[in-house]
Amino acid sequence: MSTSRLLTYLRQDRMPHVWCPGCGNGVIMKAFVDAIDRLLLDPERIAVVSGIGCSSRVTGYLNFNTMHTLHGRAIAFATGVKLARPEFKVVVMGGDGDVLAIGGNHFIHACRRNMDLTVVIFNNNIYGMTGGQYSPTTPEDTYASTAPYGNIEDQFDTVKLAINSGATYVARSTVYHYVQTVQYIQNGLKHKGMSVIEIMTNCHTYFGRYNGMPEPVQMLSYFKEKSVPLKKAEKMPPEELEGKIVIGEFVDIEKETYNEKYEQLKLKLAFKEKE
Repeated sequence: MSTSRLLTYLRQDRMPHVWCPGCGNGVIMKAFVDAIDRLLLDPERIAVVSGIGCSSRVTGYLNFNTMHTLHGRAIAFATGVKLARPEFKVVVMGGDGDVLAIGGNHFIHACRRNMDLTVVIFNNNIYGMTGGQYSPTTPEDTYASTAPYGNIEDQFDTVKLAINSGATYVARSTVYHYVQTVQYIQNGLKHKGMSVIEIMTNCHTYFGRYNGMPEPVQMLSYFKEKSVPLKKAEKMPPEELEGKIVIGEFVDIEKETYNEKYEQLKLKLAFKEKE
């Protein structure tokens, strides 16, 4: 199947993009438009919101209704869009630092409310745009510009954070696992409620260079070797899972969304006004 059909979803006049050669962000962008195309969704009824960071530049290249907003505030903006235009598919795309650090409270409360959003997290384990500082997902004992002697903090497990906060669809993939990534984004878009798709991606420029993997292919090989399917991981002891990336669909449940409750409240208030 030709991929030229996907060009219509991109603002080609904005090319070339600003990402480093070999950056996994381009893989995620292609996977996203691939998922949109396979679902035959109307681009005029899709809104994509991003904050600040390398990955958040994606909204400049996507030919949908897009918003490039403030650092950490993409979910807040997206919530407003969804409440104002409930018929839209509203997507948030951002990095681990943007969504889980400065935007962490917005993230957990959107999960708690079961907002009808699809949140795609580009997790490269580091702040790429601002100089390679460690982020909430930087693994312990790895290096960054602000951790020259090794990171001493525990990392967030994005999947566990999303599940425990109340998200109703949660999945994880890597840029090496492209077919899986497309499928999980499709499933997240189809899901009614808070969907979180974490995609492990490579920042070889900073994370890779600081940790002995300065070339894109080295990081892709790392994702291939370290990834374990969820069903296999469930049978493995904790010591064997140390340092592994568990990939798969972790949660997919139906639950009333905040948006449905909001619409019911509006109807209730409208009915009272007529009394």
